[in-house]
Amino acid sequence: MTSPIGGISFPSAIPAVGGLSGTTGADAAAPATAAGDGGFAAVLASSVDRLQSVQSTSDALAVQAATGDLRDVHDYMIAANEAKLATEMVVTLKNKAVEAFNEIMRMPV
Repeated sequence: MTSPIGGISFPSAIPAVGGLSGTTGADAAAPATAAGDGGFAAVLASSVDRLQSVQSTSDALAVQAATGDLRDVHDYMIAANEAKLATEMVVTLKNKAVEAFNEIMRMPV
């Protein structure tokens, strides 16, 4: 009754967390190519897309747990924690982007 635990794939364009990905190479390569093409906007867009897919998986498992169709509650708990961490990551990226924009706006011309 155990299932393999996959990690949250962080955008590999961010050097501090790029090596923390526990997913397959195909999942980890997608944010890297998107980051090279569009920069920060592409990283943010791919992070939001990944967040949406993780949250929808978590929501589907929550419905299965509520209806009694879920065989292993651990799957839901893992998905819920992945969704929580992905949300925190996207919010942190957004906050840093806003902070950088505000800092640029305060620069004298």
